Amino acid sequence: MTAQAELHLPDLPEVTVALGPLRSPPAPAGARLAFGLRVRNTVSAYLPMLLMALLALGTWWLVKNTPTAPPPVAETALRSDPDYQMKGFAITRYGADGRVSLRLEGDLMRHYPDTDRVEIDAVRIHALGKDGRVLDAVARRALTNGDTSEVQLLGGAQVRALGTAGEVLEIESEFLHAFLDLERVRTHLPVLVRQGRSEARASGLEYDHLSRQLQLQGPVRTVFQPGVAGAGRKASK
Repeated sequence: MTAQAELHLPDLPEVTVALGPLRSPPAPAGARLAFGLRVRNTVSAYLPMLLMALLALGTWWLVKNTPTAPPPVAETALRSDPDYQMKGFAITRYGADGRVSLRLEGDLMRHYPDTDRVEIDAVRIHALGKDGRVLDAVARRALTNGDTSEVQLLGGAQVRALGTAGEVLEIESEFLHAFLDLERVRTHLPVLVRQGRSEARASGLEYDHLSRQLQLQGPVRTVFQPGVAGAGRKASK
């Protein structure tokens, strides 16, 4: 909308003047440049904080969505009762040359996983040495480790050791501890030892089948009979 007004000037004819809408004067170029510089400075000042906030937000998201490790599984106590049994079993071990070195038999075998112990009823053992040595053992019951390198003979234990020259040594006790790999037998209980027609009774024994050495623990009572028809001779310690 345009307003019209009459301007009366002395000594001049009347002139009609048209007045348009009022306009703000344009901002100087220097002011516009100063505003843009302030905006740029403000953004530059807050940009590191914005980047740190974005980094923290990303880290939080990763931690929240990273799968966690499963909870540790509680160790299950090993069973103290047998985990398996075998009836009328036989175990055979072979040497490096392929020959039989040990045969273990029994009426019933029970394995206990908590101690890796094997219990055998009516055990029978037949061990063979490289040079022809033989060791046989029987007992009403036996306890052995997993690899059968040690056997504890319990109840009516008997060991029969045959040397390379054919000599026989018999050992009887209610407890005999046989180390089959070392070919040794020991006991801390009363024991009876026989060789030929001679015998000895002692309170303990150490026997090495490799060297054929026998150590008796006192008190020891022996009976020597060198010949079938010879008179018996008794000796005691």
